[in-house]
Amino acid sequence: MQPIKEIKGTALPLERSDVDTDQIIPSEWLKKVERTGFGEGLFEEWREDPSFVLNNPEYLNSKIIVAGPNFGTGSSREHAVWALTDYGFEAVISARFGDIFRNNSTKAGLVPVVLPQAEVDAITAQVKKEPKTEIIIDIASRTATVAAIGLAADFPMDDFTQYRLLEGLDDIGLTLRYVDEIDAYESNRASWLPRMAG
Repeated sequence: MQPIKEIKGTALPLERSDVDTDQIIPSEWLKKVERTGFGEGLFEEWREDPSFVLNNPEYLNSKIIVAGPNFGTGSSREHAVWALTDYGFEAVISARFGDIFRNNSTKAGLVPVVLPQAEVDAITAQVKKEPKTEIIIDIASRTATVAAIGLAADFPMDDFTQYRLLEGLDDIGLTLRYVDEIDAYESNRASWLPRMAG
């Protein structure tokens, strides 16, 4: 995972509440085990409708989704996060997230930004009116800024999650910080015990 200091870009207004992980990436995509290629299946069923917002060229290359409340509910599939990041999204703004989805997001480099519903509604209205509106999400200060509407809002994020994002540490990265200690431990294990390859 790459370090994430700031996300700056345009946003796609997804005016739907209770978007679950099966809607984000349908279950037939769960047969894949690698983390790439899921963008093709992002909101697959909804994208069959030509009027669906993701099909609108005005929102092409948006880095941020502004969603309704309860985004990412449902099953715990990591594939939902992988689909969003593979498509190019770097953050989702919502009043509420599914807990497991939010946890999976921060471990995979997708930033979940929780703001009050009134602020989410104001951002949604602005990006619908002007799709090129710039949004800045600053991880270090834990703020979301939309200058076009005079919004500079703090969002909650615990210190450890902030640290992980700023340093670009997924679970493997966190473990590799202790590679010397792991090697020392493995070198002193009895020869008849199982060993790590490599």
